[in-house]
Amino acid sequence: MRNRVNWGSIFVFYCFCLLVKVDASSRHQLPHDPCDLSIQRRPELLRPDQMTVLINGYSESRIPLLLSIATSYSASPVVAAVLVLWGNLHTPPRLLSELSRNLSAASLGAAQISLVPQSSSSLNARFLPRPLTIETRAVLICDDDVEVDAKSLEFAFRVWGSNPDRIVGMFGRSHDMDLARKEWIYTVHPDRYSIVLTKFMLLKTQYLFSYSCGRGARMRRVVDEMGNCEDILMNFLVADEINTGPILVGAERVRDYGDARNDGGSGENRDEVRDAGLSRRGEHRKRRGHCIREFHKVLGRMPLRYSYGKMVNSVGEQGLCNKGGKLVFCDQFLGRR
Repeated sequence: MRNRVNWGSIFVFYCFCLLVKVDASSRHQLPHDPCDLSIQRRPELLRPDQMTVLINGYSESRIPLLLSIATSYSASPVVAAVLVLWGNLHTPPRLLSELSRNLSAASLGAAQISLVPQSSSSLNARFLPRPLTIETRAVLICDDDVEVDAKSLEFAFRVWGSNPDRIVGMFGRSHDMDLARKEWIYTVHPDRYSIVLTKFMLLKTQYLFSYSCGRGARMRRVVDEMGNCEDILMNFLVADEINTGPILVGAERVRDYGDARNDGGSGENRDEVRDAGLSRRGEHRKRRGHCIREFHKVLGRMPLRYSYGKMVNSVGEQGLCNKGGKLVFCDQFLGRR
């Protein structure tokens, strides 16, 4: 008796193989050269009234939190679009498809949320220029475990609008010189800072091109070798260009779920979210000190500049801004809310 061929099963199998093939090629091949000058948008044609949010995603255990944070950003009137940059190349295609559907559904009636599978797991990829999708003058680089209240997000954007060449952030760190060892180190000072972290980093879109397509190839290799320090490198490059430090802004409510000092929540899920953070790795501070020394060696100088104080929205007259060559209280310059 001749065996019957189950054409339905063969068709399903063929479609599955095609899906896997397309997914694999889309992960490892970009549809265009992000550094191609011919496709870059002119800065004056970018929207000044909104920003694009780029959330770095990697840990599958953080997906519920990622959905919540992306939805919150999407609802803000100062956000034009949210891009979730997924860097875990081992995430199953089925899970990525489900995440993409959930993100799209969550953005109904608000700014569009899109899932962007990265072509590599390199931390440098979070600073790739995306001229075909980014239509704003400002981008917010942030992590998938930091939640910021809506009013503070809008305030940070207003501060950046008055200082568009500088990096604006909410988490400050510092470089310093270890006099005993005569070497640069990574540290925290209570009264000054020279680095803001990519937990929340607001900057102009052109800096993505400067970072990824400029003269920093050797320093980008250090980021890949260390699996760390992409935020420090961005601070290096911007400070070297404008000879000024970043600006730290306060928030009425900001929650860093990756911080070991968190006491909210309980159980395994909280621990998984916290332990997935890069800063939980051993020797974290030493690694970042090594990066500072390597970046300094490549540049041949130390471009990082200290900034002092913090811009806050909840209390008046907390900072000074340059307006027409005169220093005025920033509340007068930005307007009270």
